[in-house]
Parts: sequence; C-alpha cells; structure tokens
Amino acid sequence: MENSLISVSYWIILIFSISVLPFIQSLNYGEALFKSILYFEAQRSGHLPYNQRISIKQFLSQENNISFSMVKQVDLVGGYYDAGDNIKFGLPMAFTITMLSWSVLQYQEQATAGGEFQNALDAIKWATDYFIKAHPEPNVLRGQIDEEHPGSEVAGETAAATAAASIAFKKNNPHYSHLLLEHAQQLFEFADKFRGKYDESIEAVKEYYASTSGYKDELLWAALWLYKATRRVDYLNYVLENGDSFNGTTWAIREFTWDLKFAGVQVIAAMLPKENNEEHNKVLQEFRSNAEHYICAQLNRNNNNSNVPRTPGGLLYIREWNTLQYVTTAILLLMVYSNHLKETNRNMQCGQVLVTGDEIFVFAKTQVDYILGLNPISMSYMVGYGSKYPQRVHHRGASIEGYDKNIGYTGYMEGYKRWFKSQDPNPNVLVGAIIGGPDKNDQFSDQRSNFIQSEACT
Repeated sequence: MENSLISVSYWIILIFSISVLPFIQSLNYGEALFKSILYFEAQRSGHLPYNQRISIKQFLSQENNISFSMVKQVDLVGGYYDAGDNIKFGLPMAFTITMLSWSVLQYQEQATAGGEFQNALDAIKWATDYFIKAHPEPNVLRGQIDEEHPGSEVAGETAAATAAASIAFKKNNPHYSHLLLEHAQQLFEFADKFRGKYDESIEAVKEYYASTSGYKDELLWAALWLYKATRRVDYLNYVLENGDSFNGTTWAIREFTWDLKFAGVQVIAAMLPKENNEEHNKVLQEFRSNAEHYICAQLNRNNNNSNVPRTPGGLLYIREWNTLQYVTTAILLLMVYSNHLKETNRNMQCGQVLVTGDEIFVFAKTQVDYILGLNPISMSYMVGYGSKYPQRVHHRGASIEGYDKNIGYTGYMEGYKRWFKSQDPNPNVLVGAIIGGPDKNDQFSDQRSNFIQSEACT
C-alpha cells in the first residue's frame, strides 16, 4: 500500500496539556482526513474498480461473495470487510455508512475544500450499492432476514444508512439518491412491521455483534433519518409518539455505538425546532435533556457517577475492547452539538454549570488530537499518520505479503504460522485505519495477537 501524503495549505499548531508534560506538536488534519477516507478502500470486498488507489497486488486476492440458498445463487459481491478478518457484517457496516454520510453532510464544505468530498461519496456508494443488491424485494434483506426470520436492527440500520446516503447524493446524483430513498422507506417499513431481534434469526452473529439494546433504538434512528431525508411528518410523528415506549426519552446513557443508537437519536431530536404541539414539544424537550446528559457525561460535568471515565492522559474510556470506537462516535456527536449551540446562539446546562458550544468543541478536539498522537506515549492510533504508529496491526491483508512478492498458494495455517506470529512489522501499511487503542493507563502493546488493542475496524 502506498503511504501517500496530501498537500494542504495550512498546518495548525496545537498546545495540548496532559497529566505528564506539556508539549507542542504539529497536526495536519488535511492529511488525516485524506488517510481516513483512503482506509475504506483497503476494506473493500469484491471486484475492485479501475480507480482503486490502493494496490491490489499488495493485499490478499479478493474473493467473490455468493450467498447460496436452496432456490438460487444470489450475487452479494461488494460491501466492506468489517475489520481484520475478511468477514462482512451487515449491522456494523450499515452503521458505518450512516455515520460516514452524517459526517459528509455535516462537513461537506470542509471535505470539499480538502479535496475529499468525492472520495467520501465513493466510499459511501461502495456500501450502498451492496445494500441495494442485498435488498431485492421489500421484505427481504440478504443475510437471512425475511418475514419469518426478522431482523429489525439490521433492517432499521440499513434504512438509516440508505436514507442518510440519499441526502448526501441528492445534489450530485439525484437519480441514485431517489433509488436509495425508495430502499430506505421499504426497509424501515419491513423493520417496523416484522419486528424481531436479528441475532435470533442469525444466531452466528451473537459471538461477534450481539444485539444487547434490542431494535427499538434502530427504529427511532431510521425514522429520524427518513424524516431528515423526506421531511414527511409521519416519520417525525413516529419518533415523537414512540419516544417514551421505545426508551428514547427515558434512557440517559453515555455511549453511542453500532449497537446502542439512543444517544444519536437524542442528539438529532434535540436539534429539531419546536412544533405547534405542546405534547410534541414536551417529548422533544425530553430528548434534549437526555442528549445533553450524554454531552455532559463526556465533559465530566454530571453531578453523579454517570460521567465517562478518562485515562490519565485525558482519553474518554468506556471499556477495554476497541475503546476508540466509543471515542470517535462521541467526537461526532460532540462536534455536531457544538455547532448546533453556536448556530442557535444558546448554551446548555450541566447541573449548575453553563457550558458553551466552544467548550464542547475544544474538548472534542483534544480527543481527536489524542488519537493522532498527542498522548503520553506519542503514539498515533491512525495507522500511517505521524512518525510513530502501530506496526503490527491485527489485519490479514496488512500482515501478509501480497502475491506480487510471495507467488504461490498460502493456506490458512501456513499464513498463521508465518505471518501472524511474526515479530516483524506488517509488510503493508494499512493507511488511515484507526485501531482499538490504548488501555486505561494510556499504554499500548503493538502485537498482532493483541486484537483487543491492535485490530482495525470500520
């Protein structure tokens, strides 16, 4: 993989004080943006396009993905590998695309200025093309989801992803945007009408992506994105009328993940304007209270034990396994809400303390900077960024020599013995990947076997 750099017209000098020693370091956000989008190309499954920027020769050959049923073969080529082990999971893939689409919508101007807007749309489309193929009829979603085997989480999240993507493509590709919106509406209706937990229909996913929060958060999440895409009041009413019974207005939480969407629902709902309906406004206020509880928890401003713990170096720390997934999702919600407060010229309360949008922004930026290397061990957790980053990422494609250098067949056990256990750096740099991250003491063990910390995920 080429370790490319992007030319940008400015560098930002940051002063970041942590609990050890204050220091000054330059961070190039344009380079980080470029590399974060480039990473998705390394995770592509299927037949790679002519404009693929990452050399296929340096990775494992890509296999076709065919789903076999008793009736026919179904083409499911495409989409993204979830992490380092060449497996595709529908729920986290869809969440990835919802988040990527939201980021593009929120920061289109900046992405365009940085030359990455089209690359971001291409990254979204690689997944949404796959979602379209996986949804051949209204009440079927490939992945063993149908009327008799429901999966409201994955159907709901795919509805959210295609709805959010439809907004992103609305100006540049209106026909494709309309197609995505049709799929989003059908998928939401399917998820809502045939309710059921997806990991009970697909029991194999329980080992990897079990649904602990159920599917009600995905239903609210999908309805909100459909409202944003269509402005149809029935989708908004769905959220407002089900907010309480679906726990959207009653669960005050502190994490936002591929499984638990309530914080995202609450933040989006909190930014909606008031209506000419007193009861609806009461529900919107409840959503806002919970959204601001989430924000206060990240800022360590709640007056109870609901604050998110931090490492000595200042990183938000939910749990040890892939801890940066919780940080990166928190960053987006913090930034989005910071912008909202500044645009509406208002502040928020954390207990008796007044919090401004600028304060939220400053804290969110410290989390970005920690990931990019302003931390106690000066380790960038974005691979290929900065002078010091993980060398032994838990990722099959990055860990094994490409067939241009190692011609011949390599079996599973041969690859495991030769490359997985090797202490050598990965032969391929997985540029732009953000790995699991440090432990609660800001320490990191750079070993492929340490998948809790060293595995890269979308």
